[in-house]
Amino acid sequence: MKFIIKHESRGRMRVQLCQSRMTLAQADLLQAWLHAQPHVLQADVHERTCCAVVTFRGDCREQLLSSLRRFSYSDKAVQAFSGVQSGRAINRAYQEKLVGLVCGKAARFLFLPAPLQAAWAVVTAVPYVLRGLGCLIRRQMHVELLDGLSIGISLVRRDFGTAGSVMFLLRLGELLEEWTHKRSVDNLARSMSLNIDRVWLKTPGGDEILVPLTQVQPGDRICVRTGGMIPLDSVVDQGEVTVNQASLTGESIPVPKRPGSAVYAGTVVEEGECVLLVRQHSGSSRYDKIVSMIEQSEKLKSAAESQAANLADKLVPYTLVGSGLVYLLTRNVTRALSVLMVDFSCALKLAMPLAVLSAMREASDFRATVKGGKYLEAIAKADTIVFDKTGTLTYASPVVAQVVPFGGNSEEEMLRLAACLEEHFPHSMANAVVSAAQQRGLSHEELHSQVQYLVAHGIASTVGGKKVIIGSAHFVFEDEHCAIPAGEQDKFDALPPEYSHLYLAIAGQLSAVICIADPLRKEAAQVIQTLRQLGVKKTVMLTGDSERTAAAIAAQVGVDEYHSEVLPEDKANFVQQERALGHTVIMLGDGINDSPALSAASVGIAISDGAAIAREIADVTVAAEDLNELVALRRVAQGLMDRIHSNYRFVIGFNGSLIALGALGILPPATSAMLHNLSTLGVSLRSMTDLLPDQDKLV
Repeated sequence: MKFIIKHESRGRMRVQLCQSRMTLAQADLLQAWLHAQPHVLQADVHERTCCAVVTFRGDCREQLLSSLRRFSYSDKAVQAFSGVQSGRAINRAYQEKLVGLVCGKAARFLFLPAPLQAAWAVVTAVPYVLRGLGCLIRRQMHVELLDGLSIGISLVRRDFGTAGSVMFLLRLGELLEEWTHKRSVDNLARSMSLNIDRVWLKTPGGDEILVPLTQVQPGDRICVRTGGMIPLDSVVDQGEVTVNQASLTGESIPVPKRPGSAVYAGTVVEEGECVLLVRQHSGSSRYDKIVSMIEQSEKLKSAAESQAANLADKLVPYTLVGSGLVYLLTRNVTRALSVLMVDFSCALKLAMPLAVLSAMREASDFRATVKGGKYLEAIAKADTIVFDKTGTLTYASPVVAQVVPFGGNSEEEMLRLAACLEEHFPHSMANAVVSAAQQRGLSHEELHSQVQYLVAHGIASTVGGKKVIIGSAHFVFEDEHCAIPAGEQDKFDALPPEYSHLYLAIAGQLSAVICIADPLRKEAAQVIQTLRQLGVKKTVMLTGDSERTAAAIAAQVGVDEYHSEVLPEDKANFVQQERALGHTVIMLGDGINDSPALSAASVGIAISDGAAIAREIADVTVAAEDLNELVALRRVAQGLMDRIHSNYRFVIGFNGSLIALGALGILPPATSAMLHNLSTLGVSLRSMTDLLPDQDKLV
């Protein structure tokens, strides 16, 4: 690619691409490719000017320039990003519609003679009048009836200017609502799209190798195990699994899949493992499926939205009766029409959904993906927050601090064996074991065998004809009845209590204990204190760790209550008990074992780099960088409820005043219609603004 550097400062560069025109697809492709470069922090591509503004690491200028020189739209590595959506196509389409609508109105007002303006008003009024008649025939008292009546009566009175203004403002409001809805759904869908970088590829020789997703082609075979997300539309080639398809089909029960069954990108394997035959090169179809799911899902409707819609329809008869009473009392058609021109329905039905969708969009600025408006409402009301410990209150990347071998085994051999079992399963402690083995240069390819993940605490496999298990103390000693080698009880009792422990056993004998240092997030204590200030009355930590480890962490973070050595079902039972007591409960977790509790909570919040099944089941997903995202989410949710209540007060107060002034004859119908529609537009535009100031945005 040829380009010219137009402006440059340390860590930031604006380049002009040497091409006469850039399509939206090319802009999306270049922006997605830039974001994937390791030295690029932020990139914005402007297709109208063929410019790219890139923020990069200060010492990587030459790397950026070299990458840009090599860039080509036709390169296969670049084409791998062709399915990435940016939302610029939606913005362009609605910008053009908005400009066309406003310019068309101005042109008709300035250049068309009065008779032609009247004819235009009559023609464009037909759909509104027909919709109003439809409501009348079906005996439905909806806002369309008021719109049709007010526009129809204005035409009968030959008040074409008022009719035209009412229709213009209605169309403008509809366009802004549609734009905001589409944009919010687009933001939400892109946030929920797949985030899978690498997959296990089955080679012709039967081995498994970890490869980038972009290298997978149709016809390749990939392996997916319990808790893993299916990255591409595929067909089951080997194995039997149950798949959670709730995000795409709404099915609450996992679906069994056998050889020959089709599986889809973004669904999650709940049990079993399988080899998949890839049918589709890119998982981009997941985006379209999510968009369809969101648009059809009732999850977008919060109780506040439903209440607003119901109230809007219920107020329509009162507006009609009020208009009739004014006419009977005054015998003045103008006053009656002034009342008819004003209703509460438009603002209520328009502003409330816009406020909710805008809040969902703003939540994404804080790296939080909210799957429906009702969850924001629940977050605002929540009085209890339950935290998982590992990867949630602690950092998502713990490290191996020590390996304590037993039974005469070597430290390195035990770490090597543990990494062999753990590398297939997405959990922060598993990642720590695998990373420690890699750092020590311990290879374990020859040890690979079939592994089974047991959601109730660990992994089992067979290596060299012996059963090998790794997991919690409960799993290893109570469920599997493994024993501590003779003469090593004192060594076992001396294990450092400040660490979390993974127990590795071979053939029923404890072989090693892997000590995991899982440091507390530096912001955790402050976040819990801030949540209390925001109205959360109870904070709880649940963990499978020992009592000593749990007590130490709970004291540091400052939770009100903690429970140690809990099973997945214990977490879910605790959440259900809290809800039964009347509490609105948020559950925050990241692992497969948190999934039942996430489902049981009023709002389940998953960490974005945790297990795929946890993200799929959760109602909200937050990034893993900073727990302050949870504080921001609470503030956004509370700000949304405050805005909804203020919208109610404004709509009822302002429109009630217009009705009174119209009934008294102070405001003519045209002025009432203009003020009513302008107020509807104003409250809608306000509903689209951010709830929190810019300085509160996370960087």
